[in-house]
Amino acid sequence: MRRLLLLLVAVLLTAGCASVPGSSSVQVLRKVTEGDAPEIPAGPADGTDPLSLVRTFIYANGSTVDRHSAARRFLTPAASQGWDDGESLTVLDEQFDTVYPPTSGTDPNVATVRIRGEQIGTLDSVGAFEPAESPVEIDVTVRRDGGQWRIDRLPGGVLVRLSDFRTNFRTLKARFVDPVRRATVTDLRYLPAVPAQALPSRVVDMLLTGPSPALQGAAQTAVPATARLRTNVTESPDGALVVDLTQLGDVDEARRRLIAAQFVLTLAEINVPRVRLLADGAPLLDGPTDLTADALSSTNATVQPGADVPGLVVTGGRVRRLPGGDPLLGQAGNGAFDVVSAATTADGARLAAVARDSGRQKLLVGATDGLLAAVSLTADAMSRPTWTPTGSEVWTVLGPGPRAVVARVAVDPNGATRTGQVNVSALTALGPLTDLRLSRDGMRVAAIVGGGLVTGAVVRGDDGDVVVRNVRRLWPTDLTQVVGLDWRADESLIVVTAPSDRPVSLVSSDGLTLQLVPSANLTPPLRAVTAASSRPFLVADQGGIWSYDGGELDSWRQVLGASPDGIPLYPG
Repeated sequence: MRRLLLLLVAVLLTAGCASVPGSSSVQVLRKVTEGDAPEIPAGPADGTDPLSLVRTFIYANGSTVDRHSAARRFLTPAASQGWDDGESLTVLDEQFDTVYPPTSGTDPNVATVRIRGEQIGTLDSVGAFEPAESPVEIDVTVRRDGGQWRIDRLPGGVLVRLSDFRTNFRTLKARFVDPVRRATVTDLRYLPAVPAQALPSRVVDMLLTGPSPALQGAAQTAVPATARLRTNVTESPDGALVVDLTQLGDVDEARRRLIAAQFVLTLAEINVPRVRLLADGAPLLDGPTDLTADALSSTNATVQPGADVPGLVVTGGRVRRLPGGDPLLGQAGNGAFDVVSAATTADGARLAAVARDSGRQKLLVGATDGLLAAVSLTADAMSRPTWTPTGSEVWTVLGPGPRAVVARVAVDPNGATRTGQVNVSALTALGPLTDLRLSRDGMRVAAIVGGGLVTGAVVRGDDGDVVVRNVRRLWPTDLTQVVGLDWRADESLIVVTAPSDRPVSLVSSDGLTLQLVPSANLTPPLRAVTAASSRPFLVADQGGIWSYDGGELDSWRQVLGASPDGIPLYPG
């Protein structure tokens, strides 16, 4: 198995720093922050042989400064002039080889060097990462001139190792719009970290192009297609970023507020505190001239569970509170039903439970501490339910088998239910679907398909139909025998697998990074996992339920023992 660049995740749940044991092969990647420009790689050393020259050229490709000027030092003048570095960007796994092909020419001053490695994916023209694991094999020609080897012929595009990509590109959560809820959702993008002064203009251009392919059809932009910049993006004398738009057309105040939220919240990602957003020179919104992220935070579509809503666990046929294991007061906890799995809405008020019934399973919905009513659904097996952010729908996979169906149960404010289906043919085309979780903004799903991790976008039609599209299989070589998954945030997933060499991992929702979570104290194989922002991870192993806060030198702590069938859950 090829070696991966893995990240220790001790810093992901708290403000603590990562700690890497001296014997570990895990590498910690430095993130670039404002004012922390990556060091420009040096040029080729005198006397470098062809293989080392090409390898060091790949290292230098990470620096985007001045059209990859660092990498161009490794090229002959003719090659530098002809190289189209903007044609494509391929992200490579850390381990790659430079070798001589079996056959080569007879000219002692010309050689062919073959680059062999594995690509993780590509970066598209709008800064979105597209996962695509596949072998890479590229030949370049090197020529000796004046005693020094230089690359004389190479294909267009750039090959960048993952570590160099992370060092030289900045992660950005761009904001677009959920067309149903009219709220903002995040879309992962990556921008060159330097020059820092170009970042605001790049962000604005990105927002004018619309959502990435991963969210096409699911998210929209509130910015009209005709919109353009009236003037260049500038900074005012008092420090506000001035963005002056034109050709917006006739847009009402609600849409203007969404436009403002897209720009202001996205620009806040690159540490722009105040935005003076104009339309043909006049303020876009009534009120303060300069807009801040705090003023527009209410537009966020993501719903995280309240701090007073506890985590739960299903064990022994009952739903219990964590920590401690006290059963819920209602039918979910008093033994009225033999509960297999459950989920509560983000506010904790409503619960959906899968219960055994005469050799089959059924879905129940009702008040968390009250009565539960059966929904007109039964199956040989049902996956753990998952709620939309508003608590108006609950989904579950009816299976097992290659023809699994995803049921969508609409729940009105009075508790009445209406049952339908989600079109998941794009998922089932990849293999048997066994589990599915909605993201906390409701725009994405993560699923276990054929034992692997697959993501997709939730597309809601005007006719009420719901379809999962834009599916992507993430890290298929490394994430096998997946047994549980959940969304930690809209940009990251936690995954547990049966193999003991990688029992718990964090994965970015676009598949760029796979991050190893320490597994000390856990006893594989694991069974289930749950996560939420600013909450400890909860994992079920052979002995009980374990919690991981992610602090420096932290380890998993048991929060409930003697529960070999336990399934932990956070609201959502």
